[in-house]
Amino acid sequence: MEIKDTYNTIAFPSEEILFKEKNSKFFGYAFPIQSEEEVKPIIDVLRKQHPNAGHFCYAYQIGTDKLSYRANDDSEPSNSAGMPIYGQIQSFSLTNTLIVVVRVFGGVKLGVGGLISAYKTSAQLTLESCEIIEKTIDVHYQIAFDYKNMNKVMRIIKEKNLDIVNQKMEMSCEIEIKTRKKNAEMVFDIFNSLFEIDIKIKE
Repeated sequence: MEIKDTYNTIAFPSEEILFKEKNSKFFGYAFPIQSEEEVKPIIDVLRKQHPNAGHFCYAYQIGTDKLSYRANDDSEPSNSAGMPIYGQIQSFSLTNTLIVVVRVFGGVKLGVGGLISAYKTSAQLTLESCEIIEKTIDVHYQIAFDYKNMNKVMRIIKEKNLDIVNQKMEMSCEIEIKTRKKNAEMVFDIFNSLFEIDIKIKE
């Protein structure tokens, strides 16, 4: 079975997208995020940008192996906003992505069906405006060795095209490398089989 070690996300925050429905304005935004802690500060900024808006509805999905998601209706009728937004994250197969749709009420009620459709369309248009990129899921290793083994280690890093994340070169050296998940076991075995070189997964 092939290990899946890539995921799709958006490259940059989107431009503001405006969708209008019966005088209501829906402003859509998408952001690449790595953690839940990033969500609230982003929404706080949007609240300042749209002081007249009544609803800041959003959904996000984070993670690669283990996904976590949240959909928030921000006092719109239950499941009329957050879930339709989240549905678009799913239909574009994205993770590490937050979408916020800001609604400025225009005086005409849309009904639950109208809201679902408007939030879904706003999220879809927002994602269509984004550059979607594929990223690899990487495993990080810490390699520790004596300086005299430097060439041996560097040769493998070069041969296997590994990325160096961090290095500390003294009498005893430490290098943090990363490799995509599907090559991780092979990379570990190569270093692990070498005498006087210590490798462990970096949590």
